[in-house]
Amino acid sequence: MTGLRLFCFCVVPLLLLGTAEEVENPRRDRSHIESTLKLKEEKPADDYSAILQRLRKIYHSSIKPLEQSYKYNELRQHEITDGEITSKPMVLFLGPWSVGKSTMINYLLGLDDTPYQLYTGAEPTTSEFTVIMHGPKLKTIEGIVMAADSARSFSPLEKFGQNFLEKLIGIEVPHKLLERVTFVDTPGIIENRKQQERGYPFNDVCQWFIDRADLIFVVFDPTKLDVGLELEMLFRQLKGRESQIRIILNKADSLATQELMRVYGALFWSLAPLINVTEPPRVYVSSFWPLEYQADTHQDLFSKEEISLLEDLNQVIENRLENKIAFIRQHAIRVRIHALLVDRYLQTYKDKMTFFSDGELVFKDIVEDPDKFYIFKSILAKTNVSKFDLPNREAYKDFFGVNPINSFKLLAQQCSYMGGCFLEKIERAITHELPDLLGSIGLGKKSSVLSCDKTGCGETPKNRYKKH
Repeated sequence: MTGLRLFCFCVVPLLLLGTAEEVENPRRDRSHIESTLKLKEEKPADDYSAILQRLRKIYHSSIKPLEQSYKYNELRQHEITDGEITSKPMVLFLGPWSVGKSTMINYLLGLDDTPYQLYTGAEPTTSEFTVIMHGPKLKTIEGIVMAADSARSFSPLEKFGQNFLEKLIGIEVPHKLLERVTFVDTPGIIENRKQQERGYPFNDVCQWFIDRADLIFVVFDPTKLDVGLELEMLFRQLKGRESQIRIILNKADSLATQELMRVYGALFWSLAPLINVTEPPRVYVSSFWPLEYQADTHQDLFSKEEISLLEDLNQVIENRLENKIAFIRQHAIRVRIHALLVDRYLQTYKDKMTFFSDGELVFKDIVEDPDKFYIFKSILAKTNVSKFDLPNREAYKDFFGVNPINSFKLLAQQCSYMGGCFLEKIERAITHELPDLLGSIGLGKKSSVLSCDKTGCGETPKNRYKKH
């Protein structure tokens, strides 16, 4: 089966070569891509292994014990693996069908008319989640192989079932950019298709990739601006990830100036109800494909927009370690808040229980109306936690429906003579160990911004990619 898929990739150029459009339009110069992404620099690769090993040790010794003790994974469905800690930055491509996601990947990597290019066309062409990563030679990897390999960061995808793994494919390509980043191409959104027809939980799989992406390109084209139920669901899943999202209005040179202005406004009109934030994601307007821009269009604008997007991508690559440490620290903050809340639920339950009490009724009263017992308010009052980082109250009804309150221990009991206390260890990681690790990679004063003394351990994360 692998050989069959490889054959399909190899024959694509024969099908796409020689169209009249390519004859009429010469290919544009790619030097700006190579210079902006520093693909020709012959500098030795930075050895991040020591820092990543230290980060892995902090996670396993200071964060994971509390995470497992209070079953955080069952609340957030986000289990961090060693492969995820050491993985390269991930760039995720989302959007409606045939808006140019695969074409954009081909263009950025210069894969057009090569045996490596992704198949493109006017009809819906990508039916799989395609992971494009670096390898010594062209190679396709089946989803079941990717999920079975614990050294990769994709092993947790096995939980979505065999039907999904058949729709997951990896492609290894010998390309310098892929030495530093991994691209993920996704099936286009088709509004009249129900999720059940895909045969796997499409939204859950998208959420898995969204949670791990360092940069998310949501691509549109001038003919597909309508927002349906599936696209609306996707943007709900993107809530809280606005700093990683980039909106791309592709195929912009297919429009005259006046039409482009109208389409740009229509795009904002369609997306405004879905992105309810003070600072909306950056929007790039250009045409990401290898042919020259159409005549009598804003070629200078499109070129500058493309370079700006490449700078965004390069910044994610350059800040790989900083972003990884920030991600682990943000995860640690959420684990800490979850543990504090479970501890508070448990303490309230113990305080309300008497010899004649029905334990089930007592806890049902607490979990149905936590505000009556000041569960969440007490966390804000006694600990350095931001109200914006508190989980949804409703989530704990489901959480305790599966995990009985008596199955947990109080935080004060989670201590040992040799190992110390779980809470103290995770707080030390948040306030000292992770900021110190960030300082050790040459950020100097920037490491202080991660200190709880300055910002509070629960402060909403800033846009790491915004230029100042």
